[in-house]
Amino acid sequence: MEIKDAYAGTLESGDIFIRIMPSDKEGLNIDLDSSVMYQFGNQIKKVIKETLEQQGITSAEVKATDKGALDCTIRARVTAAAVRATGKDVWA
Repeated sequence: MEIKDAYAGTLESGDIFIRIMPSDKEGLNIDLDSSVMYQFGNQIKKVIKETLEQQGITSAEVKATDKGALDCTIRARVTAAAVRATGKDVWA
């Protein structure tokens, strides 16, 4: 699936900023910066990966800056960025 550079979210407390970029490599490369990395880093990456794969994105560079977002917020931000990156409206 072809994608373009896109982002969603903010750097406010309780939110997450997601940036999706095209990649020449196979797979999802997730670069996560989080204040709760040691406690929840693996879970955050898992939610990002699962959400992107549900949207059909299997190859991309992802930069995420987490400020304590809950899983539902992470899914919402990743979905919004994926819609912007692919042009595929999942809410229609």
